[in-house]
Amino acid sequence: MGETLKDVRRARLSVALVFAVHGAVTGTFVSRIPWIKDQLDLSPGQLGLALVFPAIGASIAMPLAGRIVHRFGARAALQGLLSLWCLSLALPALSPNLVVLCLSLFFYGATAGMSDVAMNAQGVEVEERLGRSIMSGLHGMWSLGGLIGSGFGVLAAHQQMDARIQYAVTALILVLIAQVAARGVLDVRPTDAEEAPPRFALPPKEALVIGLVGFCAVFAEGASMDWSGVYLRDITGASASTAAACFTAFAATMAMARLAGDAVIRRLGPVLAVRISGMVAAVGGVLVVLSHTPYLAIPGFALIGIGIAVVVPLAFAAAGRAGTNPSQSIAGVATITYTSGLVAPAVVGGIAQASSLTVSFVVVTLLAAALIPSATAMRHRNSAGSAAPSGSLEPTR
Repeated sequence: MGETLKDVRRARLSVALVFAVHGAVTGTFVSRIPWIKDQLDLSPGQLGLALVFPAIGASIAMPLAGRIVHRFGARAALQGLLSLWCLSLALPALSPNLVVLCLSLFFYGATAGMSDVAMNAQGVEVEERLGRSIMSGLHGMWSLGGLIGSGFGVLAAHQQMDARIQYAVTALILVLIAQVAARGVLDVRPTDAEEAPPRFALPPKEALVIGLVGFCAVFAEGASMDWSGVYLRDITGASASTAAACFTAFAATMAMARLAGDAVIRRLGPVLAVRISGMVAAVGGVLVVLSHTPYLAIPGFALIGIGIAVVVPLAFAAAGRAGTNPSQSIAGVATITYTSGLVAPAVVGGIAQASSLTVSFVVVTLLAAALIPSATAMRHRNSAGSAAPSGSLEPTR
């Protein structure tokens, strides 16, 4: 492969910064969703419709990422895709109406999905060369980036800054950081005999239950990310800055849980870790549903963040050990989880339009609670298909 240990360690730092930049774009965007809703005078149903378009764009464009990496190499592909993702941040706030907003969010989601695939592939390459797990920490860096981005969003909302200005300035800054970070990643290139990856991969039956676990977690994550600020403002009467701060609390707890996730999983094992995660997330959902003040809702969203933090990384790890083709299993689980991201904003908005946001988060709470009985899907299995000890965490290579 040609890389020295120094190169790999440098690549680890670089890809960690890439994850942080990706998260910062998301954090910046979601912290000002209430501003976009007010600016275009959108109903909950209209906002829910608009927020489904990022997931549509991501689901359609994700398969293209593998082909782009295959053609241009990992480094150039990541530089280009991550830069497009950063620049797309400026588009939603510039939208004059709902139709243009939906188109802007489609492009926003397409670039998000492709850069997400490229950076996770890079993380896997670095992990294999280091010989130890780093993916939980990388996802923690994503959450940390989201926390930083949302923190600046809180300040901007508090100062009543126009989101068009905030998004544009932030996009330019993040593009510069992305270019610097992506230069240090491993420049993995396919061999001449290696075929381009398939456009779409269905999960084998062994990975379906694992994918449904990821579905529940991503649904709770997407609902909380996209709707927490609106929930705080419309249900609890919070100010714009307090509503923006809700996502900050959510991102902060998720970041801390993911950064500490590897140590916790090694101690508890994946099954117990997911079971406890489901309990914590469900308790958080109950607090949100019962809240009438920000002082109860914000801790509720924070507990949801803690509860779902390690579930998705564990789902991908379990998928890599399911079936005879690990890459197909992982791709299939990714498809299921992105489908969850696709339906979550629309379901929450649709239920809110028909009844209320409180009822929407009853559904979120039930899905979080579903993680408790479904945690057995995370049980590690050896190559023969029998269950391995619950504390065995490393996949068979």
